[in-house]
Amino acid sequence: FVLAVDPMAVHSPGFWLSFTAVAAILMTTAFRGRSDGPVMQWARVQWTITVALVPVLLVLFHQVSMISPLANAIAIPMVSLVIAPLALVLFVVPLTRVATVAHTAVAVCFAALELLSGLPVAVWQQHAPVLWTFPLAILGTILLLLPRGFPARWLGLILIVPMLIVRPPKPGPGELSLTLLDVGQGLSAVMRTANHAVLFDAGPDYQGANDAGRRIVMPYLRGEGIRRLDTMIVSHDDVDHAGGADSVIAALAPDQILTPGGTGEAGQDWQRVTRCQAGQTWSFDNVRFEILHPSPHNDEAQIIGDNDRSCVLRVDSIYGAVLLPADIERRSEQALLATTDARLRADVLVAPHHGSRTSSSPQFVSAVAPEWVLFPVGYSNRYGHPHPLVEARYRDYGAKLLRTDELGAIALRFTANG
Repeated sequence: FVLAVDPMAVHSPGFWLSFTAVAAILMTTAFRGRSDGPVMQWARVQWTITVALVPVLLVLFHQVSMISPLANAIAIPMVSLVIAPLALVLFVVPLTRVATVAHTAVAVCFAALELLSGLPVAVWQQHAPVLWTFPLAILGTILLLLPRGFPARWLGLILIVPMLIVRPPKPGPGELSLTLLDVGQGLSAVMRTANHAVLFDAGPDYQGANDAGRRIVMPYLRGEGIRRLDTMIVSHDDVDHAGGADSVIAALAPDQILTPGGTGEAGQDWQRVTRCQAGQTWSFDNVRFEILHPSPHNDEAQIIGDNDRSCVLRVDSIYGAVLLPADIERRSEQALLATTDARLRADVLVAPHHGSRTSSSPQFVSAVAPEWVLFPVGYSNRYGHPHPLVEARYRDYGAKLLRTDELGAIALRFTANG
């Protein structure tokens, strides 16, 4: 019935959580041949919901609440027996005293839940489960919820274990993983080697509706099992690149932060910040990272604009190279052509300035000669990025074009297989 009314409900986490919980409750109560007291019945329902939702919660959110039974023990009676009845009374008889009691009940309930949510053990967080472990965990959950006396119920625990311990595959030595996240009109790219992770920009601030660092970048990093950032590069101060940086830094405290410096606010309160300058290099697991821009001599705001001061990163793996030029425009493209022309050629290019007409000059495109060009752009963005002339220019050079507004996140793996 729900799907008949709203077929798109299948995309809602609440749809799967609600029906999984109800199905589990129906299954366990149907198998009970004896009647329990209200306390035992409540405890069994809490156990059922907690166990049944573990696989679904790990797939959807990569985390499970460890305090949900206790939180439900407080919230369900308060809402069911106090708050909801008083709200219905208010609907018919709008008395101030009743409203005051209802409001107090809500405040007490939320205060208790906030206290619980602040506990260090409130949430279990982990990587996104590998696909094949999910059906095993569902089968294990069903076994655990079968009535006492059913043979081999303990196998349920064994079937759930792979979901908790099997991690997503990591790149091998010399290999590189690049994921250009879909953060809307902004930029955020995650690079992984065998044992290290680098973040280039953290997407935009959504102006009161949270930022990309909290809503997109951190969930992705947790899902990949990344609990440490070796290096974070904030290419420049524009809000579509630096807006989510505070959330990422607060959560992971990267070992090193590179920024171009300047007059913007980004980076004022961060620790371990280094100014990115041409010539900086480091290596992780036989993958080389190099800053190509800005020059140490052209970094003042009155000499060069904010976009043109962007950190430009080149990444060389054994199996291919990536160039991330952030928001540089023609002026900086020409500077790169004059000083590092031979170092610009790359297999994959993240289009400068989101494919703006002020960037991707013919000489720059020719020097990079990318096989793939990635455009980090928001759907129907007000700037018209990427510009049709820029797309046509890359196509004329034989490049394959990929856009985040059409495809979502774009993941590339540089391996011995190609």
